[in-house]
Amino acid sequence: MKAGTVGVLSLFLTGFLYPFSAQAGPAEPPVERQAALLYLLKQDCGACHGLRLTGGLGLPLTTLALDGKDNDMLSAIILDGVPGTPMPPWRGQITPAEAAWLVERLKQGATDAP
Repeated sequence: MKAGTVGVLSLFLTGFLYPFSAQAGPAEPPVERQAALLYLLKQDCGACHGLRLTGGLGLPLTTLALDGKDNDMLSAIILDGVPGTPMPPWRGQITPAEAAWLVERLKQGATDAP
């Protein structure tokens, strides 16, 4: 192969494979927003799900309780609420990316401010 062909092929493969090499999971919000989201989680979500997120009016949000639950489904519940229940929609205050980030934090048990 000619040197130019190798360079083009390398560039093509790098561009093709890059999306697959990126870290899985939602993008992290800025640190200030992370703190605000975790405060919201503790205060607003904690009002129903318990201040330690172990349950109350709402179901527990512990790593054990969320294990095996689909991340997209959990994000949709955060964003759109659950009709006919006290679970309100948070869309408008939280973006889909932020909801996905919160789900990841909950599943990892990492709910303290950064």
